[in-house]
Amino acid sequence: MVDTTPLTRAVDHFADRLRAAPQSRLQRGAAAEALRLARELAVWAQRVECPGAQPREMPDAGMFAAADQITVAGHDLAIVLKSDAEVEEAVRLVAAAQKRAGV
Repeated sequence: MVDTTPLTRAVDHFADRLRAAPQSRLQRGAAAEALRLARELAVWAQRVECPGAQPREMPDAGMFAAADQITVAGHDLAIVLKSDAEVEEAVRLVAAAQKRAGV
């Protein structure tokens, strides 16, 4: 069994930082960066769960939903990852997105 705790912690930390961020920071791109990450993680999870199926795109639910969207997508991905290397890659994606978001 793969330990996905590092991924869920990274996603939860990013989400917490988004929730604490001022609206101006969200408007300047932090929310858009979070949505990009959520979409990427969601597509990854869908490809693992249903290989060959066309992944569905996570909708833009607005800047105040971005934290929830990365939480859901990250936790969904954590359920289906099969190796430590995949977890490490996902953690890197989250860290890079959080850095770009500036939160």
